[in-house]
Amino acid sequence: MSILTILLNILLPPVAVVLQHGVGGKFLISIILTLIGWLPGVVHAFYVNSKKV
Repeated sequence: MSILTILLNILLPPVAVVLQHGVGGKFLISIILTLIGWLPGVVHAFYVNSKKV
């Protein structure tokens, strides 16, 4: 995971997810979790972007 991805995971979790995986289910879940609270969005972004496909 690059430094840019890590920074985006922290600052803008949905943007980090969409850059890695495109617009889809993971992106929508990231938006919902970020709207509920910033921390759940960050945790989800790190989890999704750290998994190998």
